[in-house]
Amino acid sequence: MEQFRIEVAIENQGRFYDIRPLGNARYEISENGEVIGTIQLDERDHARCESQGCELDLPVLHAVREGIQAYEGWDEAIGHA
Repeated sequence: MEQFRIEVAIENQGRFYDIRPLGNARYEISENGEVIGTIQLDERDHARCESQGCELDLPVLHAVREGIQAYEGWDEAIGHA
């Protein structure tokens, strides 16, 4: 699985995160080469996610979730595009 990069806008400032798919809708989040946590997405309920050891606050975590879903081509109504 190939790593990708997303940009998240928080308070009018863009931040970049490297995302590495781990399988089963689980992703490792890194910033500046340092792993800052993992996120598990719910493929049935796209508004729901779980994080483990994540150093991001909730608004940033949700923005990262949305960035991953957009990159992966998820459709809010039907799951993966």
